[in-house]
Amino acid sequence: MNNPPTILIVEDDEGHAILIRENLEMAGLNSPIEHFRDGQAILDYFFDRDGRVVRGNAGSHLVLLDIRLPKVDGIEVLRRLKSDPQLRRLPVIMLTTTDDSREVERCHELGCNVYIQKPVDYDKFSEAIRRLGLFVMLLLVPPVARS
Repeated sequence: MNNPPTILIVEDDEGHAILIRENLEMAGLNSPIEHFRDGQAILDYFFDRDGRVVRGNAGSHLVLLDIRLPKVDGIEVLRRLKSDPQLRRLPVIMLTTTDDSREVERCHELGCNVYIQKPVDYDKFSEAIRRLGLFVMLLLVPPVARS
């Protein structure tokens, strides 16, 4: 578990995704980073057409997941990831503008590890992501379990 996890940014707003990547890198995070523009794309990354897990043996992953996504929303992505026995330990950080207490509670009930509201202000958003990068550097993330 010494290798940094691959960061999977699931964000439909290209500007937010770029800002997240740049600020994680500015924080000194040297993890590989991949960007997915919709919920179906991240599900396709982890599951084949038959619903079997196809990722995981190449290392660990950490998902930064927005809620409002095209095709499949973040709540459903979270539900699918956390309901699979091989992926349930996969760390998922909800990173979204939504601050509705019902959404926060629902995400935690479904198994999100952290829920962060994106600040609307550009500078505050940048600073929040830099701090998140510092936090991520401290995490020990296990690889996805394989059956």
